[in-house]
Amino acid sequence: MLSLTLGPLALPLPPLLLGAGLAAALLVLRLLAPREARELLAGRLWLALAIGLLAARALHLLRHADAYAESPWALLDIRDGGWQPVGGIVAGLALLMLQAPAQRAWRRALLGAAFAGLATWLIADGLALGRSAGDERLPALALTPLPAAQSSAHAPADARAKAQMLPSLLDGRPVVINLWASWCGPCRAEMPMLVAAQQRERGVRFLFVNQGETPAAVQAWLARERLPLQDVWLDPASALGPALGSRALPTTLFVDAQGKRVAAHVGALNEAALRVRLQALHPRPARDVRTDGNRS
Repeated sequence: MLSLTLGPLALPLPPLLLGAGLAAALLVLRLLAPREARELLAGRLWLALAIGLLAARALHLLRHADAYAESPWALLDIRDGGWQPVGGIVAGLALLMLQAPAQRAWRRALLGAAFAGLATWLIADGLALGRSAGDERLPALALTPLPAAQSSAHAPADARAKAQMLPSLLDGRPVVINLWASWCGPCRAEMPMLVAAQQRERGVRFLFVNQGETPAAVQAWLARERLPLQDVWLDPASALGPALGSRALPTTLFVDAQGKRVAAHVGALNEAALRVRLQALHPRPARDVRTDGNRS
């Protein structure tokens, strides 16, 4: 499960799980803390959360400094999913321990709330990952190649009009699968970057699976935007997203050379986040990663 659908909204799961942990912590604090200490202790919980998030983000940025060096603005784009959770947990708990009050009842309430929130978040995250553990392989759904010039350059000429099962499109390379639609603003925003990556990253296959639009609509949009997109496939029933656990667009999957889904991102990707995931998916010498951007 990658996102949660609430009416017309499809929300990424990670921030919702973090919110559930925070809610659990505040609830336990309200139950355990004396009335006169609740506001003070809640403030300390919020501060520990903020420091934990800052530490988790900073550690991720330091670890992947090369990827972010080429697009410094992405340092502030926390939507890219770039966090080091263990470091954040350690930093947040360390701050709580340092500012734990001397009063035994207050200290017990603060630390009990913190551990309740952490446990709730970890259990919810584990359950979400557990539900996805059996779905590491791609679902056997039929996709149709986009006709005409934008159709897949990898499909045989006599098979370009025929539907193919998604697993059959694996060719021994790592694969990036992008679920998109021309009416989706974030999809349109990230598409030029993905086109450039498709042209640059020859060792990775990019599949662009349009959700629910007609071939004419897709062709018209690509022509209007002058995007030389390859490997465009149609999912007329918009069945792939729900099969993967996400109704949100865009959703991008990262699949290793063995056909196993190793990562996913709900929402628009930025250049730095894409580079980080491609480095993990298809490791290469750092020199190659830097110089690829100069290739045509």
